[in-house]
Amino acid sequence: MRTTVLTLAGLTLLAAGCGAAADQTGRSGRPAQASGSAQATATLTVWADDSRAKPLQDIASVFERDRGVKVKIVQKGMGGLRDDFVSQAPTGQGPDMIVGPHDWLGKLVQNGVVAPVDLAATASRFPKIALDAMRYEGQTYGLPYSVESVALLRNMKLAPERPVTFDELVATGRKLVREGKATFPVGLPVDPKAGSPYHLYPLQTSFGSSVFDGGELAIDNPGGLKFAAYLRRLAEAKVISTSLSGEIATNAFREGRTPYLITGPWDAPALAKAGVPFAVEPVPPAGPEPARPFVGVQGFYVSAKSANPILANDFLLNYLATPEAQRALYAAGGRPPAMTSVREELRGDLVMSGFAKATLTGEPAPNVPAMDAVWGDWGLSQLAVITGDGDPAKLTGDAADRIRAKIAN
Repeated sequence: MRTTVLTLAGLTLLAAGCGAAADQTGRSGRPAQASGSAQATATLTVWADDSRAKPLQDIASVFERDRGVKVKIVQKGMGGLRDDFVSQAPTGQGPDMIVGPHDWLGKLVQNGVVAPVDLAATASRFPKIALDAMRYEGQTYGLPYSVESVALLRNMKLAPERPVTFDELVATGRKLVREGKATFPVGLPVDPKAGSPYHLYPLQTSFGSSVFDGGELAIDNPGGLKFAAYLRRLAEAKVISTSLSGEIATNAFREGRTPYLITGPWDAPALAKAGVPFAVEPVPPAGPEPARPFVGVQGFYVSAKSANPILANDFLLNYLATPEAQRALYAAGGRPPAMTSVREELRGDLVMSGFAKATLTGEPAPNVPAMDAVWGDWGLSQLAVITGDGDPAKLTGDAADRIRAKIAN
């Protein structure tokens, strides 16, 4: 659970930066307020979850003052937001804008409910990986505001040296367990019912196996089969286990019972508050290639069914694509910001800057609708490999065949 705290500093920056929008001299770079009865009576509706509703309301208040229109921020649970949007947008009852992860994009485009946006004037403010995540079939559909991935958290007292490879990490962790200084070699979370493709992906890619390669499923390519064999060896060495859930792994790291934890920025505030002396680094490779975690990008989308597309794009490009707005959203949710200048402001925060650097080593999680058919069988095959329920290569190949059949149908 991420903490929602909009700091006084964040509010001050937001007010100072956004307040300039009312200046008709153009110093803020925002267009002057448009006239017309349609704008005067318009209402812009934005759906957001609880972690983003408050900062969005503060940003919207400035937009309301500048533009003379009402902005309605509707708080929705993240679990149902995408599907509610897909079902309600065509009826005219949906919002003008939503906020959500980039891996929704394929389904949103497939259902014709999001409109392309022109980021030509703002693209230089963001890293390529954030912009790539918001593209689908050559079109850009969203404005990124945060970029996150898993990284390696290292307890600097238990493991003073940064591991260069995952095998080196394992050796250090097992040595600490033998010496009675740790309970687990590494906190690598595995869901006992669904597996852990997300957390294991950096290791898999280090063997040369992405989830898709040129649009084709690739989890069972030669690198994927080598990774499956490696995963079995980790399980046999008791480095990874289905009994080590995310909660157990995080608690073990907080209590100093494991030197390493693979997780994302969502766990960092509680661990820092607990006084754990940890560094944040990219996950080291297990195979011969770099480890590339899945990168998740959060962003804003404009509805293709919006009755106010000009206002929606004005709010998007001139109020949300600003350092002030991105600072406020970061302060509220703790997700590493997407905007390069705001990310650079975090250099003094070794934890968040560490996570920000880790994202640059990754690749956007696929945003294609076919991913809905991938996660289940992929994770279950990894569970079977870990528990020793069959030959790793056959388990991986059979899962890939089932996934291909689902995608084809």
